[in-house]
Amino acid sequence: MTNPIRGAAALAVVLGLALSGCGGGGGGAASPGGSSGSSGSSGSSGSSGSASFGPAGPSASFAQQCAANNTLAAASLRTATLDTEKKWLRAYFDEAYLWRDQVPSVDPSWAAYSDSDSYVAMDNYFQALKTTQLTASGNKRDRFSFTISTASWNALFTDAVEAGYGIEWKLTNTTPPRLIRIAYVEPGSPAEQAGLMRGDQLVSVDGTSADAADQAGVDALNAGLFPTALNLPHSFVFTRANGTTLNLGLTSANVTKTPVPIARVVTTPAGTRAGYLLFNDHIAPSEAQLITAMQGFQAQGLHELVLDLRYNGGGYLYIASELATMIAGTAATSGHNFESLTYNARRSSENTANPFQSTSCYLVGNNCTSQQPLPALNLTRVYVLAQSGTCSASETIINGLRGINVDVVLVGGKTCGKPYGFTARDNCGVSYLPIEFGGVNDKGFGDYADGFEPTTGADTSTRFVHGCSVSDDFAHALGDPAEAMLATALGHLDKGSCPVLAGASATTMHALDAATGKGGVPLVPRRHPGRSNAVLLTH
Repeated sequence: MTNPIRGAAALAVVLGLALSGCGGGGGGAASPGGSSGSSGSSGSSGSSGSASFGPAGPSASFAQQCAANNTLAAASLRTATLDTEKKWLRAYFDEAYLWRDQVPSVDPSWAAYSDSDSYVAMDNYFQALKTTQLTASGNKRDRFSFTISTASWNALFTDAVEAGYGIEWKLTNTTPPRLIRIAYVEPGSPAEQAGLMRGDQLVSVDGTSADAADQAGVDALNAGLFPTALNLPHSFVFTRANGTTLNLGLTSANVTKTPVPIARVVTTPAGTRAGYLLFNDHIAPSEAQLITAMQGFQAQGLHELVLDLRYNGGGYLYIASELATMIAGTAATSGHNFESLTYNARRSSENTANPFQSTSCYLVGNNCTSQQPLPALNLTRVYVLAQSGTCSASETIINGLRGINVDVVLVGGKTCGKPYGFTARDNCGVSYLPIEFGGVNDKGFGDYADGFEPTTGADTSTRFVHGCSVSDDFAHALGDPAEAMLATALGHLDKGSCPVLAGASATTMHALDAATGKGGVPLVPRRHPGRSNAVLLTH
């Protein structure tokens, strides 16, 4: 089979935002230099070479020629101007962007694209070049293309390190009442050491209410919730379900992520044993952890699996492919494609069919170092726990398994909706990631730009997947059989239908999470944008 790193298709990566659906990247939310301000888009759409604002030549003729004030670029590369960087970006969009014929006509000389902070200027210009096309439900089709400093990008994907406290935040509404809660805490992180737990609800940050309605308040919240550097101290107030108030300080640090924090055996009410696997990030270190977990399940002879992807925005596509193979087995996956990639018409020769990955990789420096047969559970059915934070590579697991007729039972809510991916291309210290390809499964299906959604119907040909709608249950720990999403999956496993839960019902919790904000400035999370996007890495 073609190796997904060494082969012509190389390696695809996909990542996700658990905080407020799937609004990845965007504007200057993730900018190292702070807020980018107005995008300054012209508002008119045209062909990629319209007026005089199209590409001035091939991107290679402008590559790594950086503005003198670009502090992200190596000093030896700061030999040109910001105009040269913009010429490179416009040419790269024309060459790589999936929707290159829908790029708006944008005057690169506008003030918004000439900021004294070169990163802010380039990010504004990048955002203005994205398609304005909408999905069937009215969402922006391209909610995912983004830019980020190359150093930050490499830190997360190579070393699994990110500046922060080790908290995954859950934001119920962007405007008050926001109901910002802790979804999970990374083991060994500053948050765990401070005693914080899943379900703790934020009251304030540095004296600013979690329901601040003005821009200054929103900026203060983002600064505290999503620190952009190390050793930044902030004070927090939380409340717990038992009424306890917690006042504590947290200082940002390099947090090493544990992508597979839980792999255990759980039991249904009727006594059936099943594996429960919490999987949070498709980053390189996750591979060994997934293999170890699946070997454990295999050794215990388990024939049922609950795969918890509710906070998994994605990561490397080869890991998603490996996990799908470990679930279904090589007999079911052999000769079938996990995902086929389609580029723009200019790059049709690069369209690639990626088979299910049947051997390990253990990525080091973009090369596989140990290719051994993967363990396999040989399942014909899998329960997937998902919601708005389930994105990209996680969605390809759902789609890829459905493509070979594995019965995927979806429990939770609607997923992010990202059947697209891209290549991380560095220029002048910035990684640019415009959407480059769309993906389909072995049956040719990939039309889930509005997300996969659980339904009690039997339609398996569309983005609707049979299963049960239930919201996150912050009153119970992840992996607790009483937690609403897991309990629903276990109940369905016994009865073949969505159970009615005792105590706090799924309907009640769903209503709470669907609360409507009362107005005010929206809180747009300034989280690492890479965790909600798809990337194809080449070497």
